[in-house]
Amino acid sequence: MARWCYRHRLVVLFLWLGALFGLGAAGSAAGTDYSNVFSLPDTDSKRAFDLMEKAFPESSGDTDTVVWKVDEGTVRDASVRSRIEPALAEIGRMEGVGQVAGPYAGREGAAQISENGKIAYARVTFEEQANAVPKELVQDVVDRAQDAERAGLSVELGGQAITRIQEPPTGFAEVVGIAAAAVVLFLAFGALFAMVLPIVVAIAGVGTGLMSTTLLSHVTDVPEVAPLLGSLIGLGVGIDYALFIVTRHRRGILRGAAPEDAAVTALNTSGRAVLFAGGTVCIALAGMLVMNMRFLDGVVIATSLTVVLSVLAATTLLPALLGLLGMKVLSRRQRRRLAETGPESHEASGLAARWSAYVQRRPRSTALVAVVVMAALAVPVLSLRLGTSDQGNQPASTTTRQAYDLLAEGFGPGFNGPLQVVVERGDAAGLVSAIEATDGVAQVAAAPPARGITVIQVVPETSPQSEDTDRLIDELRDEVIPGSGTEAYVGGVTAVFKDFASVTGDRLPYFVATIIALGFLLLLVAFRSLVVPLTAALMNLIAAAASFGVLVAVFQWGWGVEAIGFGKEGPITSFLPVIMLSLLFGLSMDYQVFLVSRMHEEWVHTKDNARAVRVGLAETSRVINCAALIMICVFSAFVLSGDTEGAMAGIGLAAAVALDAFILRTALVPAAMHLLGRSNWWLPAGLDKRLPHLAVEPREEAEPEPRAGGGGATVVHGLVRDADGEPVDGAVLTLLSKGGRRLDRVHSLADGSYIVSVPSPGTYLLAATAASYGSRAHHVVVTGEPLVHDVELASSDEVDAVN
Repeated sequence: MARWCYRHRLVVLFLWLGALFGLGAAGSAAGTDYSNVFSLPDTDSKRAFDLMEKAFPESSGDTDTVVWKVDEGTVRDASVRSRIEPALAEIGRMEGVGQVAGPYAGREGAAQISENGKIAYARVTFEEQANAVPKELVQDVVDRAQDAERAGLSVELGGQAITRIQEPPTGFAEVVGIAAAAVVLFLAFGALFAMVLPIVVAIAGVGTGLMSTTLLSHVTDVPEVAPLLGSLIGLGVGIDYALFIVTRHRRGILRGAAPEDAAVTALNTSGRAVLFAGGTVCIALAGMLVMNMRFLDGVVIATSLTVVLSVLAATTLLPALLGLLGMKVLSRRQRRRLAETGPESHEASGLAARWSAYVQRRPRSTALVAVVVMAALAVPVLSLRLGTSDQGNQPASTTTRQAYDLLAEGFGPGFNGPLQVVVERGDAAGLVSAIEATDGVAQVAAAPPARGITVIQVVPETSPQSEDTDRLIDELRDEVIPGSGTEAYVGGVTAVFKDFASVTGDRLPYFVATIIALGFLLLLVAFRSLVVPLTAALMNLIAAAASFGVLVAVFQWGWGVEAIGFGKEGPITSFLPVIMLSLLFGLSMDYQVFLVSRMHEEWVHTKDNARAVRVGLAETSRVINCAALIMICVFSAFVLSGDTEGAMAGIGLAAAVALDAFILRTALVPAAMHLLGRSNWWLPAGLDKRLPHLAVEPREEAEPEPRAGGGGATVVHGLVRDADGEPVDGAVLTLLSKGGRRLDRVHSLADGSYIVSVPSPGTYLLAATAASYGSRAHHVVVTGEPLVHDVELASSDEVDAVN
């Protein structure tokens, strides 16, 4: 497939362009039809909602609030009314506004003025729900209302429609994330075209995914937050997957392969790992279906579809683009060096190799430091509280936050989140009296019955996010309503989100168990080991705890929440743990696959666990850290989305990826694997026979034919050290046949390790040379198994044994 896409690159490119523009045109023509279905089956708030819908089917349209406050006198003064009433009248005449209910309309309006007369509000009901109200109309309402301000009279507006016009332009966060990722890619590759490739691939995957989600919103319930989360995860994985493949492709060219062969090899190795990694992300996302929440079903559809299309772009569009670029995927300096000095060495070197050697020498101290850091960051998770964010959590400079605060000041903190007690049967008047006598209730008002249903509005004394409000809801449901002898249910936005938090908390253990079990089975089959998937599961739980600890510290405790442009602290949004855990487990599995697949490949070759872990970490840590840095940039940029849930998800996932890549995968995992030794790769023989074979890496090319009378090919490996036992970096080791023919030549790594290929069992000469050292040559007798042979180099004044 990779070779076909490479050779038919123009066809593939036009197919992708056609899909992107075709879906874009269809999505623009159809528009969006997102549906935020927050209600849950078999909950009190859902029953209350159904009864209210039955009693008041004509109630539609978003209702927002205009709030004003005077410094001197009262809002009833003629000087105030002469400015406010004309503004409200003009708003009421605007096309798209259904009605305006002000405080100056008789006895009914009097309740909309605070007791001290300083604050009043009017309700503006639009003809459409908030998502469908034109932003131009909302802006006109805001402008006309605030035109009534004067010295000593402030006017603010709150509500869902008002919130929408405060949000940054659509796509702003994505553009910032892509720009930051471009900088990281340029620093990593040093080549403009190589930098552009992952971004183009990610845009193609995310673009088609978002347009497809737009069309799907017309046939199924897709929440408004789904496209935001889809673009968040799509950009992250799309850039990362392309990065892995482009890195492998460039490495192949630098090591002497033709561009087409390098592209085919890259897709047949890293491309397979991308397919496997994308599948694990989708499986982790599908784990959300265990929660049995309609709201999350749409999130699963949007995010999974975007991931699938990102994988498709990486495995089809990317090889086509590689074919268009040819050698230009390298920088000019790299192309010049390749022409002058020839292919580079196959051995890893540099900082990654030195860090890998350090972890091997000090696995216990490395593991201890990593565990202490992760444990410290996880401490705040013990106070995790699920709930909902509202306009009270927005920045203090926004008009919605100021309107929220004015209403709380004039009518009590509970006014921003009233409860609706819906009475189906029984004595509604008696229930009103019982609720009035309940501690924590500020106001109670019953609306006239409609179709046999009575709605009692209950204003708590505490804010919607307060734990006291949660306790009041429990008391009403468990004691007050049963004691009144009525059949009634507690609803309203505050009650809905409390039910959401309760259901999420109850079902979360089953969800976590499901995605851990699925991930365990995938890694068990892929790496044929019991310990590797167990280690991965444990690391995922550690990463989740630490990332949620960061989230609690920032958004619930308020550490630095103002610095990132958000208002006061509050509970963590109820559905966020499920979404974050799905994404986190999927992304963590990606890094685990890329890291351990290289270790597993080395283990299969040498059966030397220490070398397998060292080489695997040395050759993959750089690209994993680079990929993580890109994801951190993309996720952190979603703080600029203006959406609290998007910001929470962005900060939480950025923290999770940073901790996972820089502490777990490059420190704790390899340290633990060094300590576990050969048991890393243990699998009971009976289980090995029953498991299906699923190879992340392709079947290797056939080794050279063995000589007559011998077995198969094998290796000689070990360490090069000086007389003091220190590793020698960059030593040249050459394997010669008895006749003096060179069979293999390699350079030792920073930790002194080396590995040379042996075509078949027999006796060979192994020569070692290094600057500032004398040369050494030894006969080595190789059987059918890998041979461990350490080399000691003495000072350069000794006899040169090789020459």
